[in-house]
Amino acid sequence: MKKKSRRGLLAINAGSMADIAFLMLIFFLVATTIAADKGILVKLPPFEKDPIPKPIKDRNVLTVHVNFAGELLIEKERATIDDLKDLVKEHVANPLKKDNFSEKPTKAVVSLMNDRNTSYATYIAVYDKLKAAYRELWEEHAKRTYGKKYTDLSAKDQKIIRNDYPQIISEAEPSNHQQITK
Repeated sequence: MKKKSRRGLLAINAGSMADIAFLMLIFFLVATTIAADKGILVKLPPFEKDPIPKPIKDRNVLTVHVNFAGELLIEKERATIDDLKDLVKEHVANPLKKDNFSEKPTKAVVSLMNDRNTSYATYIAVYDKLKAAYRELWEEHAKRTYGKKYTDLSAKDQKIIRNDYPQIISEAEPSNHQQITK
């Protein structure tokens, strides 16, 4: 009688499996980039312990109020978000043409005030229009001065353009006003 030989099951050496899994985990953690929200990039003024307020003439300030319903009041008159860009450009770039325009572009200030319940989407839409007005002013000034698009200018020339038309947007503390009355 022949004896059948029984072999035991072959064992798989799993000792290095943990090492391989750990190395793969480290690789994917290092190689993966996670998209982060950037938010709104705003250059804040330097901190001053005892700021000395500088008087600003009313004619140099364009006031923009946004209520909780997304309604705009620009210089105490109703307006739409679509009107905002042109009004800002007129205020900044057309000195001395009317009483409600700034003296010169370097003194023009846009004062933005929101209601505490203003939606984030409305706030962003208004802020984007304000920045778009300045970008168009820079573009027009670059074409007049250098005959080139603003983005095609050197960093030095772009800085000159931004100094001629500085983007000064002042954000006031949000209010609790519920409606625009006018």
